[in-house]
Amino acid sequence: MHTLLSFVQTLILLGLSLIHFSWVLGSKWGFEKALPTNAEGIKVLNPSRLDSTIVATGLLLFATYYMLKGNFISLPVPSFVLAYAGWAISAIFILRAIGDFKYIGFFKSVTGTEFASLDTMFYSPLCLGLGIIAILLEVI
Repeated sequence: MHTLLSFVQTLILLGLSLIHFSWVLGSKWGFEKALPTNAEGIKVLNPSRLDSTIVATGLLLFATYYMLKGNFISLPVPSFVLAYAGWAISAIFILRAIGDFKYIGFFKSVTGTEFASLDTMFYSPLCLGLGIIAILLEVI
């Protein structure tokens, strides 16, 4: 079970990282639909390529952590990283699923936009799932 969950986490995080790196390289695929808007349809975030690079790199590091956790790769990593990274990753994704109470997450107040619909149907459940799997991998 541990290996399977690590594999699932790795694949999802690698996929998300690749999407973000594609945005860094200029792709527009999915970019507009991944940005929250206010009720008038105006973007409330305008991420730069540097922002996308930071997110893509973070997701790649998270995927690497799960490759280590699942024993798919071996790297010299300090023990404190292995002890705490999974908890930090779970917190990041669960907090993202909860959201900012306005534009993102399950408890958002702006709900009539295309992003809000996609967030409710896909983005927030995905983040919650990643957070729950991260917790499971820390306790099993």
